[in-house]
Amino acid sequence: MNLVELALYFGLLSLVSVGGLPSVMPEMQRYTVEVKGWLTPEDFVQMFALGQAAPGPNILIVSLIGWKIAGLAGALVAFAAMCGPTAVLTWCVADLWERFKDSAWRKDIQRAISPIVVGMFLSAGLILATPGAPEWRLWAIAAASAAALVATKINPLWMIGAGGVLGAVLLA
Repeated sequence: MNLVELALYFGLLSLVSVGGLPSVMPEMQRYTVEVKGWLTPEDFVQMFALGQAAPGPNILIVSLIGWKIAGLAGALVAFAAMCGPTAVLTWCVADLWERFKDSAWRKDIQRAISPIVVGMFLSAGLILATPGAPEWRLWAIAAASAAALVATKINPLWMIGAGGVLGAVLLA
C-alpha cells in the first residue's frame, strides 16, 4: 500500500526536518531512490530543481514525489504528511518555547542544534551534486556557487540561474 507507506514515511521526515526540508533531502533521496526504487537519481534531482525553480515554497518536491509514486492522491498524501506533523508539534510547543525564551537550557538547545543543521544541509548538497555516479562538473558548480555566495552579497537567485546555465553548458 503505497499511500500508507508514503504518509508514514513523510510524516516521520516531517518531524526530523530540523532546519527545513533541505535538511532531510539526503534521507528522502536514499529512501525513494535507493531503498524503494520509486525514482531514479536523475528523477530526484529534476524534481528538486523544479521544486526550487517554481514559485512558492520548496516543499513542492514532496508533492512531485507523491505524484510520481501514486498520482494526485500520492501528491496530496505526501504534502499533508510532510506538513501536518510538524505543524501540530509546532502549535503544541510554541507557547512553552516562548515562555522559556531567556532560559539557559533553551539557548543550549539552540547552540547544540546549529551544527546538526549545518551537517544536514551539507549532506543534502552532497546528494544533489552526485545524483548517480560522482560528477566533477556538478561538484565544480556547487563549489563555485558556495564560494560566490560566501564571498559576495549576490542574490542566491542569480546563483541558481548561473548554475543552471553553467550546468547546461558543461553537461551538454
